Amino acid sequence: MDFLTSLLCGFLLAMVFSVSNGDPLVPALCIFGDSVVDVGNNNNLSTLIKANFPPYGRDFVTHKPTGRFCNGKLATDFTAEYLGFTSYPPAYLNREARGKRVLTGVNFASAASGYYERTARLFRALTLKHQLKYYKLWQRKVVNLVGRTNATNIFSRGIHLISAGSSDFMQNYYINPLLNRVYSPDQFSDILMKSYSTFVQNLYDLGARRIGVTTLPPTGCLPAAITLFGRGTNECVAKLNKDAISFNKKLNRTSQKLKSKLPGIKLVVFDIYQPLFDLITKPAESGFFESRKACCGTGTLETSFLCNARSIGTCSNATNYVFWDGFHPSQSANEKLAQSLLEQGFDLIS
Repeated sequence: MDFLTSLLCGFLLAMVFSVSNGDPLVPALCIFGDSVVDVGNNNNLSTLIKANFPPYGRDFVTHKPTGRFCNGKLATDFTAEYLGFTSYPPAYLNREARGKRVLTGVNFASAASGYYERTARLFRALTLKHQLKYYKLWQRKVVNLVGRTNATNIFSRGIHLISAGSSDFMQNYYINPLLNRVYSPDQFSDILMKSYSTFVQNLYDLGARRIGVTTLPPTGCLPAAITLFGRGTNECVAKLNKDAISFNKKLNRTSQKLKSKLPGIKLVVFDIYQPLFDLITKPAESGFFESRKACCGTGTLETSFLCNARSIGTCSNATNYVFWDGFHPSQSANEKLAQSLLEQGFDLIS
């Protein structure tokens, strides 16, 4: 066992001890981004991109749809559990985000949002600027509840997670000639990087010091992507995966620059690409048997309103499926991804 492995094991043991005593490892967890992490904000918006109806949520703890684009828990739900929280950060626009309930963090994510502001506007979702506006309002509430000194500690020691970019490509760039005929994928990624940098800078200016951002997943392997762009094949779309890998390299480089210019920041880039790619290409190694088709409906395209109680062919047991719908992982896959996030996020907790 090498030093790093020993260190990680010791840290995990300390984490288990801390959590077992009822103490979260950090004071708060705040989440920003798109449908991968939205827990119900879109329920309260005039958008078609929602998941507040069956069969969404059928395997959640309440067995009811919440607005999560999944049959159950998201990766961020598992992350909250691993950090020792006894509840999940509520959607800011939901009624439960009130009073002392907000002290341990809030979820501002909105399905169909992204780094490119017009992506969110296309689908009437919350832009990242709007999510940041709500974050500022949340900060005021925390200050009013616990005072400026305690609030500053919550902001600086709390973890802030960002998951965005997929909608920018999948729900905008690849299907929008006004973008893909003007910008190359590389140029579009540069535009998204500017937005990402600005967002992190804004969080930093508001007192956030522990920030995590997820890479793009293997977008070419999403069931809907294979159906839409696979030209009749049953294989991952190489071009889309290549674009995602290029974006992820830019994200890492941009994050390194931010770390060098923002004193005291802990900024971690979470690699979602490889863990999900492994689940897709080697499903049996992780206990899955289906990674091409999703559980809902035909499993080739359906998501949001296309995945509903009348969708023909929906599987009875989603635990063996990597994907719940055409774009989003199942609860079982999310648990695997969350475990990977935990291993990668040592710096944010230490």
